[in-house]
Parts: sequence; C-alpha cells; structure tokens
Amino acid sequence: MRYAVYNLSIHPPINLRTNLRINLHVNLRIPGMLSSFSSRFFSSLLFALLFLVEASAQNWAGAEGLLVGKIASATGPKTMALEVLNRSSLNAALSDDIRRNLLTQLAATGVRFLTAEQAAVSVRVTLSEDLHSYVWVAEIRQDAHPPAVVMVSLPRSGVLAVEPAAAAMVLHEISLWSQPEPILDVAVIEGNPALMLVLDAHSVTLYRMQESRWLVEQALPLTHSRPWPRDLRGRLVWRTDGDNSHLFDAWLPGVYCRGSGSAALAMTCFESNDSWPIGADGFSQSAPFMSSRNFFSGTLSPGTGTQTTAPAFYSAAAIPREHSTWWVLAAVDGKVHLLDGVTDQVMEKLKWGSDVASLRSGCGSGWQVLATGAGAGRNDKVQAFESIGREPVAASIPLEVGGAVTALWTGSGGTSVVAVVHSWETGEYEAFRLTLTCGR
Repeated sequence: MRYAVYNLSIHPPINLRTNLRINLHVNLRIPGMLSSFSSRFFSSLLFALLFLVEASAQNWAGAEGLLVGKIASATGPKTMALEVLNRSSLNAALSDDIRRNLLTQLAATGVRFLTAEQAAVSVRVTLSEDLHSYVWVAEIRQDAHPPAVVMVSLPRSGVLAVEPAAAAMVLHEISLWSQPEPILDVAVIEGNPALMLVLDAHSVTLYRMQESRWLVEQALPLTHSRPWPRDLRGRLVWRTDGDNSHLFDAWLPGVYCRGSGSAALAMTCFESNDSWPIGADGFSQSAPFMSSRNFFSGTLSPGTGTQTTAPAFYSAAAIPREHSTWWVLAAVDGKVHLLDGVTDQVMEKLKWGSDVASLRSGCGSGWQVLATGAGAGRNDKVQAFESIGREPVAASIPLEVGGAVTALWTGSGGTSVVAVVHSWETGEYEAFRLTLTCGR
C-alpha cells in the first residue's frame, strides 16, 4: 500500500491560524494529490492542528486568577492538597500548564502545599467543557464541613473551521455530594436556592445551597422493621406537581416512604412491596424489586407494546423512538436485552455492566444510554451509546469515575443521570451528575 506523505512546515506568522489555512489551502489544490483515505486522514490532522492553535490562543490567565480567588475566599491561607483532573479536550501539556499556574497563584495567596493526608484543605479541580465554553469546577473539602463547589467558565476563542467527519459526544461529571455511608440516590431541585435530597440507609436528608455550599436543612429518619439486605439499593423521586402534601417518594427493599410539607418536611414510611419506578420522566415503567435480592423481577407495568414480562434485571433504560419506546435491560443473566414492544432481542456484542440509564441530550437521535463496563473493577468507566438501528454504538469515550459504580439513575427531567461511586482513593461514596453534550 502506498501512502501520501505531507510535509507541513509552519513559519512564525503574524496570524498563525490564517497562515495555516492559506498554506494548507494551496497544497490541497494540487491535482490528484489526495486519495479518499488520505483526504479523511488530512482533515483529521488539520482539525487537530487548528485545535492546538485555538487552545494556544485562549486567554487562560483570567480564568486561572478568578478560580484562585474563589478558592482562596473559601479556604484562606491554609495548607492544601491540589488535584487537577482534565475531562476536556485540552491536551496534557496545556492542562499541566494550567495546574502549574494554579499552584503558583495559590502560593502567592499564602497557601502551602502538602500531601492529602497532611493538608488542612483538599481541592479537586476538574477541567471540563461544553459546546461554547470551558468550565472549570473546584470541589473544596476542609475539616468536617460539607464540600464546597466553586466554578468559572470562559468562552472558547472561536469555532473551528474544519471538523472531523464523525464527532463524538462528550460526557461530563459534576460532583454533588460525598459521605462515608453508602449513598443510594440523590435528587437535585433547581431553584433559588437549590435544594438536594440524599437517600441512604438511615434517612432522607434535605440540603440547601448557600454560598456555594450544601448545608443540612433537615434529616428525616427511615423506619423499617426488617434488617436491610447486604447489597442495599434505593430510589428517590422528587415530585414536580407542586403539591405540598406529596413532595417526594423513596423506595427501599420492602419499604415505601412518602414525603410532604411546606415550611418543614415530614416523611411517613410503610412496609410495602409496591413496584419501583424505572426509566425517565414521561417514559417510566414500574417493576417489583426483589426485597431479599438486589434486582427487579421481570414483571413490567404498564409494559411496552405487547410485552409485560421480561428477564429479571438489575437496571433498565428507555430509548424513545418516533412511535414507541424501546427498553434496554441489564439482565441478571449477564446479557443486554432489547425490548421493542414485540420481541426480546439479546445483544450479544454489548459487554456492559449491571448499571444502565438513559438521558435526553438533544444530540444525535435525542436520547442516549449510559452504561458501565463489564466486570467489577477498582476504577469503573461509564460510556454513552447511541441507538443506530437496533444495535447501540459507542457515542463517547469512556469516562473514568475513580471507583466502583454502585448506582445509576436517570435524574428528574431526564436531562442528566445520577451516578454514585465508591471511591477507591478516599473510601467515601460520591454522587455525581452526568450530562452529555454534542461533540464538535
């Protein structure tokens, strides 16, 4: 096989982006130079070069200074352990530069850096992005205080002129809450102020956002007469109909709890084997949870099409279609099942784990499925899949979450997924909000 060879030399220009486009445009006009394969390769290479030009021209100093100011205001001149995670398309060299600049500017405020075990404050900075902006989020942990979150964003310097033929979607994670006890589910209620409910084995706790911190508002203890099973699971749903007599529902094995109130919350729990809701708002199914185990029976209500029974499963995800809704099940038999309303198709090629959930991103077909990888490991990954025909295909690169995923539920409104991770680094349980943006 013969390969086209390209000699790209970029001389120091007044306008690097303009000069690069001119030189490449001239080369592309040489007749017969590019084959179909080499043209696609060249487009991808050009996209990468233009991205580097854009990134190098980006004004990071303002965002670095603003983020340092917010961190310093929240912590003061204390000893600190700083971690920077790059979840964006920035390359390693740029993310390292940003990390060094953050260290330098924080040191100028009086901060001294130590290991996580010795420092009074731990700060994790996540570099992420969406279609139009870079978004940097700092999670601050100090003493026994709840974690504080501060963030800055800066617009991208411009839209790239050349894009690859196929652009992947991008998964983003935003930290919500962490604690030593297992978290079963989290529900965030947007507003002013924002509210958050956290479900664990002991209570449903209400938090209120104040000065970028989640502060405890009220803890509602769970009552149950039977011991919880070893592998405890739970589901939490905030109701959106505005009825103060019924604000939220919580399901645990053999227990149903109903929350109500206006000025203060109240919760009543009952012994119940009622079905749990699965799936997203507007496409919800219900299925009985096996109280002595950790999975759902295959009885679906109201069902999909003519199908009201399915194999026992750990989790399920809705795939809305034009005239129907399909369901993907992570079944107890270790396989992925697709219910289309008529048939139960086993998708042998998919090597997914036991946690799946769907969300509405507006990208591609509009809805995607998030799935964990097969097998239990120290560092699980979550990946987005797009339903092309009957076989879901990967739509994003896998997102490493820093531990074992213990829960994956579609959030209220269907535009995000709540993931709970047992962190291998801290030993704590961390709840994240996962969202998906269209690639560029």
